[in-house]
Amino acid sequence: MTRREGVQLLALLASFVVAGYAGVRLLAGDVIGTGAWFVGSAVVHDLVLFPLYAGIDAALVMLLRRRPGWATVAGVRWLNYLRVPAVISGLLLLVWSPLILRVSDGAYHAASGLSAQPFLPRWFAVTVILFAISAVTLLVRALQSAEP
Repeated sequence: MTRREGVQLLALLASFVVAGYAGVRLLAGDVIGTGAWFVGSAVVHDLVLFPLYAGIDAALVMLLRRRPGWATVAGVRWLNYLRVPAVISGLLLLVWSPLILRVSDGAYHAASGLSAQPFLPRWFAVTVILFAISAVTLLVRALQSAEP
């Protein structure tokens, strides 16, 4: 075994220890509720969310193939500049949706002593910033490709 493989094995074992500790702490509370949450989230993702966002992406790709002039901005393909902030924003919404949508404000307040009121405006601000950064990056790339 080389030194690099030894370091990789050590890192893998350390990640198993951290994951095991997290699992023990997670299951120390409500085992049935935690299991139901994992199963429910897997089912909702696989049967509802994945077909939804895969279908939207496939429809966009098909539309851009039919209209090739729409696929680029000054010679730069723009679809990934839309995908990346949309995925990050959607993932943040998915993870923090109970607080963003204020569904479980009472449980959050009881556990942390804080209000869930700022989650919606903060998520919206992060989303706007992500799309703004993406738009600026696309603009810079388009200007660079337009230079002689």
